[in-house]
Amino acid sequence: MRPRVLVVYKKSTYQRYAGRDQERLQELIDNHDVSVEGLLEEHQIHQETLRRAKKALRELGARAVLRYRPEPMPEEPWDLIVTLGGDGTLLWASHLAGAETPMLAINSAPDTSVGYFCAGDGHDVDEVLAAALAGRLKAHRLCRMRVDMGNRVISTRVLNDALYCHQSPAATSRYVLEHCGEKERQMSSGVWVGPAAGSTAAIRSAGGKVLPIGSQRIQFVVREPYRGIANKYSLVKGLVAPGDDLRITSRMTKGRIFLDGTQKVHSVSIGQRIRLTLSDEPLTLLGLRRHPNAGSGVTELKK
Repeated sequence: MRPRVLVVYKKSTYQRYAGRDQERLQELIDNHDVSVEGLLEEHQIHQETLRRAKKALRELGARAVLRYRPEPMPEEPWDLIVTLGGDGTLLWASHLAGAETPMLAINSAPDTSVGYFCAGDGHDVDEVLAAALAGRLKAHRLCRMRVDMGNRVISTRVLNDALYCHQSPAATSRYVLEHCGEKERQMSSGVWVGPAAGSTAAIRSAGGKVLPIGSQRIQFVVREPYRGIANKYSLVKGLVAPGDDLRITSRMTKGRIFLDGTQKVHSVSIGQRIRLTLSDEPLTLLGLRRHPNAGSGVTELKK
């Protein structure tokens, strides 16, 4: 039986910008402006990776369906979900995958795109796809996070992080944070919360720690906490153990919670409560490379 493969790909930065103002973009390129440096080269590399991936899947006998990232996705079971882009494409597509659907990420333009979760790039896309379909790549179970708002589950598939903040990045975020029986009213630029897989990204930049990627703990970091004359918060950073939770009560009418980037966002009004816990739906990721800053503890499903 031919393997069913969903391929989710991004458009290059050049393609996205060209669709908005081709004349202005071409003017900048012709003038060698620093704002578009490397844009065409990245586009060409991305397109070549996409071409090679299509060819490889054809030759491997896969029944592949290709979709551009924002397009509606077919609702059917897949033997494999492949992403062609960078970590952003993988994070977007990971919300399509349940615990038993393996994913494979290919970095289509490694010189300009972050590919922490990627098993390969344009140089070895043929070999990596063949290994994945033959079952030769190690599968890793990565913990994800569940997010509830009130009595509604808004996601069980947050892999990288969630950001709770005001809708405007220039405004103060006001909320009540609760963890391990402690409750604290805070003002800050927002709160980052995420599982171990996201601990090398924004949470780390905000002052968090890098967790072993197989850890089942969730980490939270308050962004730019307000420090008044007599103001000292105790819940600025912390780890949430399996079975525990972190709770946020909004004190804003224009709050937002962003899940794994900018694409999945929910409005949070005053008095609404958010609960963040370890999800019971991990992600199965193929061919995760070892990274020097990622720690250890990956759960491997294949030897």
